[in-house]
Amino acid sequence: MVEPLNIKEFAERCIRDEAQALLDLIPQLDENFDKVVELIFRCDGHVVVTGVGKSGHIGAKIAATLASTGTPSIFINPLDAMHGDLGMIMPNDVVLMISNSGNTDELLRIIASLEERKIPVVAMTGNPESLIAQHSNYHIAVQVNREACPLNLAPTSSTTAALAMGDALACTLMEIRKFKANDFAMFHPGGSLGRKLLTRVKDVMYTENFPILPPEMKLSEAIILISNGKLGLGIVMNGNEILGIITDGDIRRAVEGAQSNFFSLHVCDIMTKNPKIINPDAKLTQIQAMFRKHKIHSLLVVDENKHLAGIVDYFAIMN
Repeated sequence: MVEPLNIKEFAERCIRDEAQALLDLIPQLDENFDKVVELIFRCDGHVVVTGVGKSGHIGAKIAATLASTGTPSIFINPLDAMHGDLGMIMPNDVVLMISNSGNTDELLRIIASLEERKIPVVAMTGNPESLIAQHSNYHIAVQVNREACPLNLAPTSSTTAALAMGDALACTLMEIRKFKANDFAMFHPGGSLGRKLLTRVKDVMYTENFPILPPEMKLSEAIILISNGKLGLGIVMNGNEILGIITDGDIRRAVEGAQSNFFSLHVCDIMTKNPKIINPDAKLTQIQAMFRKHKIHSLLVVDENKHLAGIVDYFAIMN
């Protein structure tokens, strides 16, 4: 049985090798990368990504990342391309070919057809002198010194490098397109991500059963109302005017500070004036940012006339 220490060492060596392969990509970023970004940015069609084997898996992920971040993109299996799927590639598309060796036979078989149709080809390979690199319009180098595989055979560092370069393309294009969180949400409407980016305050706020406290109410009475409200707070109001807020924490601090004089205190003595407020149409992401910034767990929701519309609670939106 292998000693546990050795197992950890093997894993660490693999991770370090792959991490170094990523750092080695930085000097390989040249004017070709700039030109490819410009080409894709001005592309009126799709970025068609293709690759074989492990490079194909990486290509599919790159295509998915580009598509979800504002760059229309699809993945085509080169074997299918040789049997009719080349018809899916339109004159205004850009083809991105991924091959570590740069001499992948299946890709070489379709590159001539692309050249004849004058469809721009971007090669991403580990060999700038390869046939695919030579027959492409632009070449992005992803050379690695060796694979993280102990035999230097299995695609490990090379696929990690290609994946990272694809992410670099996507992230650069996001910056140039000024791609925002709301744009991202349009392509990710499902699950918690879509909820965070598209849900508004008015969709999650409480609109009833929250305790309204007059400023001269005694704390001993206010505690009962706050407890019944089950939100851990009370809103201090004079008519429609919001004067302040009292939380469970305020009450605990008042008990510690006032001790025997606690029952003589009034709501206005310990309330927090000018509580944080938010508009009903604000996004869920804005609420979360305010909770983090101000280290609070509740916000008052007010309309354009500064009238109380509801309460939004940290624990409710985290469900």
